[in-house]
Amino acid sequence: MHERILRAAVERFDSHGVEATRIDDICAAADVAQKTFFNHFPTRQHLVREIAVAFLDELVATLEETRRETGTTAQRLERFFTRVAAEAATARPMRRTLVMEVIRLVHDDRLEAEQGRRLHASFGALIRDGVRAGDVSRTHSVAVLTEIVVGAYYSLMLGWLGTDRYPIRARAIGIARLLRDALAAGRSHELAAVRSRATAGRS
Repeated sequence: MHERILRAAVERFDSHGVEATRIDDICAAADVAQKTFFNHFPTRQHLVREIAVAFLDELVATLEETRRETGTTAQRLERFFTRVAAEAATARPMRRTLVMEVIRLVHDDRLEAEQGRRLHASFGALIRDGVRAGDVSRTHSVAVLTEIVVGAYYSLMLGWLGTDRYPIRARAIGIARLLRDALAAGRSHELAAVRSRATAGRS
């Protein structure tokens, strides 16, 4: 019953928008009484919040799957951003409203503490893997690099949400390549420093 209500809500949100969808509409689509709805979700906000958690679960799962794949950190990031863009490009127009609600909820203090941190942790693990593998610069801390990558993800999604006919595939590839350069930045300086120390040691 719980899942039936969730599925009905997502379908209504996708086709009619979050704000335009009433609890009565969801109950009719799920074929449940309002009392049953409120037994599962005390408020409409609780329903949307649970959808937000499911969205984050899927996002983190996609990131973790990408992290396990072969290739450099830059290649993994490009695959992740391309996949996110492909999903957004094929979504219904009203999905934008739902994603906006999800992003708004992600930044709610309580949900941030419980769920939003997981996205940071997954991106951070990917960056940490790259540092260990030697294809991500050690010039900046993992925490700083993670903030940059997470910010790039939100920038992509907000661009898609706020702009009609947003070229999300092209932007996703461009952002991924910018991240590739940013994460590798400073490696030439690191190598130069190593050579300098080696030369000083021989003299």
